[in-house]
Amino acid sequence: MCPRALRFLGKKMTVISFDNISLSFGASEVLDKISFGLNEGDRLGIVGVNGAGKTSLMKIVTGEYEPTEGAVHIAKGKSLGMLTQNAAPDGELTILEEACSAFPELLAEEERLKELQLEAERGDSGASGLADAVDRFSRKGGYEFRGRCAGVLKNLGFAEEDFGRRVSTLSGGQKTRLALACLLLRDPDILILDEPTNHLDTDALFWLENRLLQSHRTIIVISHDRYFLDSVTNKTLELEYGKGKLYNGNYSVFAAKKAADREIAERHYKNQQKEIARIEAYIEQQRRWNRERNIIAAESREKQLAKMERVAKPEALPENMRLRFSVSGESGEDALTLRGLTKGYGGKTLFSDVKLIVKKRERLFVTGPNGCGKSTLIKCIAGRLKPDFGETDYGAGVRIGYYDQENQELNPDNTVLDEVWNDYAGMNLTDVRNVLAQFLFCGDDVMKKVSLLSGGERARLTLAKLILTKMNLLILDEPTNHLDIGSREVLEEALSEFDGTIIAVSHDRYFIKKLATRILSFPGGGGELTDFKGNYTDYLSYRERSAESAKESSKPQSEGRERFLAEKQAQAEQRKEEKRRRMLEEKIEKTETRISEIDEEMNGPAASDAARLIDLGNEKERLETELMELYEKTMG
Repeated sequence: MCPRALRFLGKKMTVISFDNISLSFGASEVLDKISFGLNEGDRLGIVGVNGAGKTSLMKIVTGEYEPTEGAVHIAKGKSLGMLTQNAAPDGELTILEEACSAFPELLAEEERLKELQLEAERGDSGASGLADAVDRFSRKGGYEFRGRCAGVLKNLGFAEEDFGRRVSTLSGGQKTRLALACLLLRDPDILILDEPTNHLDTDALFWLENRLLQSHRTIIVISHDRYFLDSVTNKTLELEYGKGKLYNGNYSVFAAKKAADREIAERHYKNQQKEIARIEAYIEQQRRWNRERNIIAAESREKQLAKMERVAKPEALPENMRLRFSVSGESGEDALTLRGLTKGYGGKTLFSDVKLIVKKRERLFVTGPNGCGKSTLIKCIAGRLKPDFGETDYGAGVRIGYYDQENQELNPDNTVLDEVWNDYAGMNLTDVRNVLAQFLFCGDDVMKKVSLLSGGERARLTLAKLILTKMNLLILDEPTNHLDIGSREVLEEALSEFDGTIIAVSHDRYFIKKLATRILSFPGGGGELTDFKGNYTDYLSYRERSAESAKESSKPQSEGRERFLAEKQAQAEQRKEEKRRRMLEEKIEKTETRISEIDEEMNGPAASDAARLIDLGNEKERLETELMELYEKTMG
């Protein structure tokens, strides 16, 4: 049956399948028998700690790596495109020309049209096909594709005045964004994106999410950006200890399901171990009595043990760093005051006359487009840069801890051990090693040169030094860059418990959403900063309302009746939403109550009843899944 007929019947084709994929490098096994398939329109997120094999699995798809065992099958006629982390187009084409190269057929037809037009002007008989060529070129979108290219470039952060720049003059991040633009314009059937959110500002991230959500292509995303994964994906593959497990749902659904599965597995294992211990104690007792009937009873229970299908002990979770910030006493109520702060470079003003008071224990997050001056402002606040005008005043008792996103305060010639010990000479060797062990630098790792560390290792080393600093004002410049999801969650937990003031620059929307109590937003293309007091969810709602208001103000004023009807409709929608939320909250309360009852029964009357424990465990698993779905609906 043809693909079109299958879609008509509501069935989806499998466009890519992974069959028993294993990959080893010498004695090191990276992937072990990974098997799963994706249908048309699936959007898969691949997660796992750094080094889990995520990129290696995708390199097998593209043919860069040969699997030790197994194969990847791609449906006939399906095209594939991949964005790598360090994609770097190069050459003397301009930015716009490079983007337009995604349409080689249209470029060729465009050249042919020019030739035909010249022939027509000369009166050559060969120009007779010009009208047909123009019609064909138009039907294929020949007169729109350059505009499409320009639109994608703008949405990914390229200014129109830069379209004529040579690709060879771009930075690494700009080249990666250009590679992403070209890939999106080519629009392959299977789109693989390895860390696509690196180098994108918040507006570009929202645009990319919407673009992918509107696509009917099969998408595979490797990312540490949990907000992006939640927005885009509908399936999640976790790679852990070389094994792969596929979950239905986005990152948040996966995380909740994994935690619930692990709790159930640990409970089943512990219950079985208790039962085994009970049976073994019974056998030992019967053998001590050593009568014929006791021996028969003991042998019967031994047979029971031999037939028992053993529940495997759940593997330990991958080791993660441990982090806690030290607080150096109370600061004054006004932790920081900015008075008319102004800074520019090369005749371009980044920010002007910034006036701001940051209160004690506020968590202020600075957001905005790339290159707008966020990091420059942070460095001025931290005293790493001097403003052109204005003053920075710290409150009474303020002590600063500063995290630099580029880790420039690390000495590349130091070993990991010396990097910490040189700054904290009062510590003994054991204490320094213990601190480094908290950040996963163990054994010979502490003797590695800083210059040889990966981005994630450098970030962890900078954090290791930071926790030894006594501070009550933390200034953080993109602290989640280079950190995997587990490390980001550890950092979030530590910052949640930090009893001081936080000022941070970040593009990590999940991170901002969890911590921010105030948003300072740089505008795109100039204008005044927005100082919003509230969390990130409220800020996004405010931004959406502001955009709608601006759109409405640019239109002619509506008739009074139309405005009245619109307000009535909005009120009705609000009442409907309030009713929906009340019903969800009632369902959540009932479900949570039943889960508590199950826990009490499992730890009480049913503790020694294996069959009942299994039934209760299954019911709890089902209820926990329903509960997560209810939580998701309250967030929608």
